[in-house]
Amino acid sequence: MGTDIYGFVECRWDRWLDEDDRRWHAAIDLDHLYNGRSYVAFGCLFGVRDASFEPLAADRGLPPDASPEAVAAYGGWGGAYGASWITWAELQAVDWEQTTTEVHERVHEYRRGAGGAWELYGLNSNLDRFAELSGIDDPRVLHRAGRFHPEGSEWRDGDRLFRIGRLRRKEAVPDDAWAPVWAVMRTLAGLHGDDGVRLVVWFG
Repeated sequence: MGTDIYGFVECRWDRWLDEDDRRWHAAIDLDHLYNGRSYVAFGCLFGVRDASFEPLAADRGLPPDASPEAVAAYGGWGGAYGASWITWAELQAVDWEQTTTEVHERVHEYRRGAGGAWELYGLNSNLDRFAELSGIDDPRVLHRAGRFHPEGSEWRDGDRLFRIGRLRRKEAVPDDAWAPVWAVMRTLAGLHGDDGVRLVVWFG
């Protein structure tokens, strides 16, 4: 069974209000912004289902001052786990160019971008074609080719390239999938401040 991510973007007013008024509010359900299932992204951000990177915010739990909507939704999940949160300020400080310390075990598929440069298209994608190009017929090797082939190994297929190598954080959490989340958080941070916006999540 697969694992999915759930949660809310939350915000609070940090300006001109008494401390009692600085409650966290659910701005939008994460379901409206992200509907993917990328374990490498889950691991990179929150340490769930993948250990390619040191996670940014693992096992923090549900915030004690979480919004009522988040508390109610989380409480409705009997098997929820991996609850955590991260602020926009923390996300702004991330070095998205950081690479994995070891060669990534999945083969990376690249395709030509508009400018002709190779751009990451997927991880362990089109494995049937990769098997034909590489001659790998063992599924255990096919799904973890980075463990068995040296870094820099490449298989060309016209305007497609399969490569063994390291992964950058920005590739683990690609902008095409996460841009809506970041856009909402960035907009809210303009009103509430970078520390006044956070992403609260759990998995199930």
